[in-house]
Amino acid sequence: MNTSNRKHIALISVHGDPAIEIGKEEAGGQNVYVRQVGEALALLGWQVDMFTRKANAEQAAIVQHSSNCRTIRLVAGPEEFVPRDNIFPYAAEFVQQILKFQKDNGIKYALVHTNYWISAWVGMQLKKIQGSKQVHTYHSLGYVKYKSVPTVPLIAKKRLDVEKAVLETAESIVATSPQEKVHMRQLVSKQGNIDIIPCGTDIHRFGSVTRAQARQELDIDPESLVILYVGRFDPRKGIETLVRAVGQSQLRGKKDIKLIIGGGSRPGQSDGMERDRIESIVAELGMTDITVFPGRLGDETLHNYYAAADVCVVPSHYEPFGLVAIEAMASATPVIASDVGGLQFTVVPEETGLLAPAKDDAAFSQAIDRILSLSPEEREKMGVAARRRVEKLFSWEGVAVQLGDLYTDLMQPKKQLATVKQKEAVSA
Repeated sequence: MNTSNRKHIALISVHGDPAIEIGKEEAGGQNVYVRQVGEALALLGWQVDMFTRKANAEQAAIVQHSSNCRTIRLVAGPEEFVPRDNIFPYAAEFVQQILKFQKDNGIKYALVHTNYWISAWVGMQLKKIQGSKQVHTYHSLGYVKYKSVPTVPLIAKKRLDVEKAVLETAESIVATSPQEKVHMRQLVSKQGNIDIIPCGTDIHRFGSVTRAQARQELDIDPESLVILYVGRFDPRKGIETLVRAVGQSQLRGKKDIKLIIGGGSRPGQSDGMERDRIESIVAELGMTDITVFPGRLGDETLHNYYAAADVCVVPSHYEPFGLVAIEAMASATPVIASDVGGLQFTVVPEETGLLAPAKDDAAFSQAIDRILSLSPEEREKMGVAARRRVEKLFSWEGVAVQLGDLYTDLMQPKKQLATVKQKEAVSA
């Protein structure tokens, strides 16, 4: 078994397939994070294997993204889509499949970077069985989520137990914002190692077209005031807050306002039912004529929608980071976001956009009116500041460098690592 290559690592994302189209089958920020981190690490010389669960018999078992980066789909449970709250019973089989893959391919992963709590459990088993070092990114915290849902699922206790255990046992937990680190310490455990490394975005794709070019491509009137939402149809994403906020806008009827609600949905599933509910609220408020549901926004069109918008609204009840916010900011579009979690880190009020209390229709309405009432020059100035902030802090290349440095430190022999820490202590 080859264990000599210390730059061969595994990214584990049991329910978030890095190779799937974003917007399908619960695919969102986690899928983007794992895929982009994996590809950026590969460019730095890491050999990256990204493990996920095969959710369709027709899917390829291995997707090669680059010479150093691939997605490996393991069969654990039925080869069909399973909602994330129902996947944990297949986690033990997933562990066995990783072990089998290692044996068959002469690989042993010295470090695994796990994503979401189900993957955390998988990583903890690999740590026990073969001593793999573990880095973990939560993507969301059960302690926060279960405060905002009317019905707590049966799996909740297991999730909370795993989230606490991984914080206390992993070599490092990656918090994507200072606010997320505070939540971990307040709600999960005082023990464990936490490093703050933000999420990133593709600063080359987002921001590659002008507003005029994007509107021409999408056939949007140059004079319209465009409000954009991008994301899943999920009650916790706060789409209802946005719709009701636009309904209360003082500019409605006076200006040519257009609301674009972008995101995929599956009829009959939970996201499809949420879209139906949102469409019924749009109709109830008499907003059908100003609201557009373009469906899933793929890689070929997403950057145009961000660029075409006058403002992007992220009304989530909670976000540990909020990729949509920095994608919009990278496109030089101001952002109005809920004053929660990582959004307090990504959005700088009065400079790159505005923050409003979550679930507060009136506050979001006032914020939207403020941004849309600015002159085009003032909005452009805010957009330029947003772009500058993303370039400085949130490129995937920069994120990968920080993660690579963390992995390298953790994979050093213990004696050498101890010596480094002693030197750091002396120099401090």
